[in-house]
Amino acid sequence: EALKELGREDIMVIVGGVIPAQDYEFLYNQGVAGIFGPGTPIAKAAGAILHLMLEE
Repeated sequence: EALKELGREDIMVIVGGVIPAQDYEFLYNQGVAGIFGPGTPIAKAAGAILHLMLEE
């Protein structure tokens, strides 16, 4: 919502770290494009982010 108010909906929000699974739906509903938990291989996260960017 804050990015929308600033006219910066072009900024993709990606989160990572220890995030409880029950929070994922809330984060996605708030506009988070991707969530990567601990232990996610860098190559997997990078590939997923590139895929998201190409979809935009």
